[in-house]
Amino acid sequence: MTPKGSAGGRAGTPAGAHAGTPADAGTDAPANAGTGAPAVRIAIHGAEGRMGRALAEAAPSFAALQWTRAYTLPDSPQLGADAGVAAGGGESGVRLESSQAIADGGFDVLIDFSAPQAALHALQACVATKRAMVVGTTGFSAAGAREFEAAAKTIPLVVAPNMSIGVNLCLKLLRDAAAVFGEDADIEIIEAHHRHKVDAPSGTALKMGEVVAGALGRNLKDCAVYQRHGQTGARPAGAIGFQSIRAGDIVGEHKVLFALDGERIEISHKAASRLGFVRGALHAAAWVWGRTPGLYDMRAVLGL
Repeated sequence: MTPKGSAGGRAGTPAGAHAGTPADAGTDAPANAGTGAPAVRIAIHGAEGRMGRALAEAAPSFAALQWTRAYTLPDSPQLGADAGVAAGGGESGVRLESSQAIADGGFDVLIDFSAPQAALHALQACVATKRAMVVGTTGFSAAGAREFEAAAKTIPLVVAPNMSIGVNLCLKLLRDAAAVFGEDADIEIIEAHHRHKVDAPSGTALKMGEVVAGALGRNLKDCAVYQRHGQTGARPAGAIGFQSIRAGDIVGEHKVLFALDGERIEISHKAASRLGFVRGALHAAAWVWGRTPGLYDMRAVLGL
């Protein structure tokens, strides 16, 4: 996937302005639709996961948004329960529904932190009903990535392996560092996450590698080295190395080394909680509603 790095405009309106009404305006529209500043109705897919629960806790306090739907696995024993309570908070008035109900609507933007196959099913429902998506799910195959590219011809999508504002600022710094040091430096990317994370390297680490490789005019597929073991020989010139750690309850840590003879530059980000990811995802949901169909990233959302 190659998301747009430019901001893009809202359909039928200047960039930065809200479209007049949501996709299914009428009795299903927010109460303040048409006032010039409608609350964007959001749904959370993967509401029982770590990020889903964090979003459920934070969404009610985000003034630009109205949380209206929460989706989980079709066989979850929590179906019908209050999503706020299930997340460890107070009553929200939003009930946990099966992900099979996504096509029924009741929202403007779907925030997806689920699993690759579940996210692709949600994508199909959003395309069919012309609803926007914010996707933080990672681990998609090349075929899955192409489905997002095709969907972006119909709906606006923000797809990013990491929604953190800090991480996306690091991506900008990495472009600059690679342009200055990259040809002479040995580049290594080290990431660490909790024991339950199922994909490696993390989507964020891969994105960092893509950014660095792109700044150097390389294709990451041609220069990436994943882990090392045994008699590896000398480090090949131009390689970008990856190391993954899975331990404890580490929320997310990423470090990129630019190692030269005599000095080393390190650009790193450590998440102490999921709040930074949540804040970025909610900001992206408020930003993407009413945009022109396209595939956007957090650079576009943040204007980086």
